[in-house]
Amino acid sequence: MIERARVAHGASFASLTIGDHHDMPVPYAQNTPMLGRLLAEWPGRPAGCLFLMPLWHPLLMAEQIGTLAAIHQIDAPGERFIVQTGIGWGQAQFDNLGADMRTRGSYIDAAIPIVKALLAGEQVDDEAFGLRGARVGLRADVDYDWWIGGTAPVALDRAAREGDAWYAAPGASDADLGAGIARYRAAGGHRVMLRRDAVVAATVEEATERAEAIVAAGYRGMTVDQLLVGSPASVAERARELAELGVDEIVVRCANRAQEQALETLELLGTIR
Repeated sequence: MIERARVAHGASFASLTIGDHHDMPVPYAQNTPMLGRLLAEWPGRPAGCLFLMPLWHPLLMAEQIGTLAAIHQIDAPGERFIVQTGIGWGQAQFDNLGADMRTRGSYIDAAIPIVKALLAGEQVDDEAFGLRGARVGLRADVDYDWWIGGTAPVALDRAAREGDAWYAAPGASDADLGAGIARYRAAGGHRVMLRRDAVVAATVEEATERAEAIVAAGYRGMTVDQLLVGSPASVAERARELAELGVDEIVVRCANRAQEQALETLELLGTIR
């Protein structure tokens, strides 16, 4: 992950973010300590991380963001800190963290304003979350850029109401993405950030062969057509199509498991950008 961050920075990627998941059967670097390390590889540009909000207490989440934003300011003074939010999934993950999947929508609606207030330096009282005079002592006086995920109509409305951008899911078809963008913009939303898992190689054939092997091994339950696959020229054309659909930025995650191939994907994406 450190090496990929270095290569992505050298390839002039615009921002760096890291995901959030818990109770994993495979090695998974947790978001806040890992981003704290990766910020050393990311001077001068926006950075941030995802929080599956129903799995976090608002005060704890705000404290983690505040500390990360303060670290970020060392090598990227004045740059915005990105807060991505997701509603979360997986019954076992929720159960093992004492969270309730049935109330996750109402939880995130209640928690976002509290986290925002804490990061603004306010003292917060909230009976539902057991907060009495809560505050965050270490934080940064920067713009916190909120990207709010979700695909249901209520989630799109939440992104337009509470967020600075809609963080669209990686597996969405063009039809679903177009419908989501229309709903989001009708609700007053502006920016659309689309996640895509990418496999890029010198030729379309080589990239497709790699992608098919990755999918056959069970990559995140995805199909090849849900990935960003191709040569620099074909991926650039696909990016133009997504822009015409209403996407403002594509947030890339390497689908390649082999490190050399992942670094090649990042370097070629840099030439496309």
